[in-house]
Order: sequence, then structure tokens, then C-alpha cells
Amino acid sequence: MASNDGEHRMLFDIRGRRKNVVKVVYAILALLMGLSLFLVIGPAPLSDLFGAGASSSSNAAEQFEDQAARLESELRKDPENEQKLLSLTRARTNAGNQLSVVNPETGEAQLTVEGRAQLEKAGIAWAKYLKATDEPSPSGAQLTAGTFFRLAQTSRSPAEIEANLKAAAAAQQIVVDQRPSAGTLNTLALYRYFSFEYDTAEKLTKEAAKLATTKFERENLDNEAEEIKVRAQELQRQFAAIEKESKAQGKESLENPLGGLGGTSSSLTE
Repeated sequence: MASNDGEHRMLFDIRGRRKNVVKVVYAILALLMGLSLFLVIGPAPLSDLFGAGASSSSNAAEQFEDQAARLESELRKDPENEQKLLSLTRARTNAGNQLSVVNPETGEAQLTVEGRAQLEKAGIAWAKYLKATDEPSPSGAQLTAGTFFRLAQTSRSPAEIEANLKAAAAAQQIVVDQRPSAGTLNTLALYRYFSFEYDTAEKLTKEAAKLATTKFERENLDNEAEEIKVRAQELQRQFAAIEKESKAQGKESLENPLGGLGGTSSSLTE
């Protein structure tokens, strides 16, 4: 939504000295991540990835927020109702994803401050759901993995980015445990690489290759994994450089190198 002065406030300012590093290195990461997900698992329906699709309709967002409010009221009487907690997770995720706007200059989807707040609430609801259930929903886990990845894209520090990436990997692990396939395993490997868990990611890639149905698919998985590992190591080096510079300046950097991955801008609008 618009700020009082009529301008969109940007959360991440990339006009400083690291502008070229952020734009060049992570533009490559964005392209590679997008290609990897679509080549291996196919273009998943937006309803699976983002809950309600790409619409930014405020009316739809309000409907999901109203649904979430009703569920929260009911949960006050029955706080460990796993089905209602799962429904709350979905409602908050749907509301958050509806609160995206399209940048008219770049055509990229930008998550609003309010939208991000909804996704954060979805993450909290998911954590409560996991405590309440013995058999987590794989479809809910897939949805939530995407939610945490979007949160990583708009996090304010390397530590927060890493925490959300690890949360995305943990959710995707649930999907793999119940629905192992070349696609789900490879997606988990991607998250593990970007969480800098290289040995685990390599093992996952090998498992994915075993489930591949063609020689081309197996070779494709291996080639992608090698490229992603290089990019992840570069990401890790950049994080270290940002942390070093931030300490030298006495403050934490607000730049987010994951901006743009998965089609989400590195900024929040308000």
C-alpha cells in the first residue's frame, strides 16, 4: 500500500558500494534457481506454490484475513486443533501472497510490508501445527517451504536469510519423507545448497538421480547440482564479506542478495 508521502518505501537499498555485486551475482542465482525448479519438477500450479495465485486483489486478501481471524478465534478454545492450525497456515499464506504488487517498471512481483507480515504469521501457525500433529501434511509443507523462501528473499540480514532458508529446507524435508521423487528431492537439495549444507545436498542429488526416469534427466540433475554448488559457495562468500563489512561499519547490512529469486523483488513496498 502507498505510504503517506505517495512514494513506495524500499526495504533494501542497493545503491551503495555493493550494488554491482548484488545485481550481478544474484541475478545469476535467480536465473539458475528458476530454471532448476522448472526443469526438474515442472511448472507447479500457482495455487500449490503460493496458495491463491498471483492476484494482488485487496478484496481477496481481506477474505483470507477474515478467515484467519475466525480460525484464530476458534483456536483460542481449541489451541491444538491440527486441522484448524493447518487451515490458518494456508489462510495467512494466501493473504500474504495476495498482497503482492507488480512493479510497473520491472514487471516483478513485490511483496508489501503487510503481505510479509501475513507470511510471518503463516510461519508461526505452521510451527504450532507441527507441534500439534504427528503426520504433517505434505501439501501444507510444500506450500510452507515456498513461504519461507519468500521470507528469505525479503529478509533484512544474512542471519535472517539463512534462518528462513533452513526453515524452507525443513518444510521440504517433510515433503520428501512422504513423497520422495526426483523433483521433491532435487528441490530439497537446492534449499540445502543455499543453506550451505553441501554434503547433505550432494547426497540428495544422488538420491534424486536414482529416481530419475531417463539418462538425460540424471545428467541434468548432476550438471545443475554442480552449478548450484558453485553459486551457493559464492553466496556464502558474499555473506561473509557483508558480515565483515558490517562489523567494520558497526551496523548490520540491510541488503538482501536473494532478491529476485523465484520472481520476488528484493524490496518491500508500503
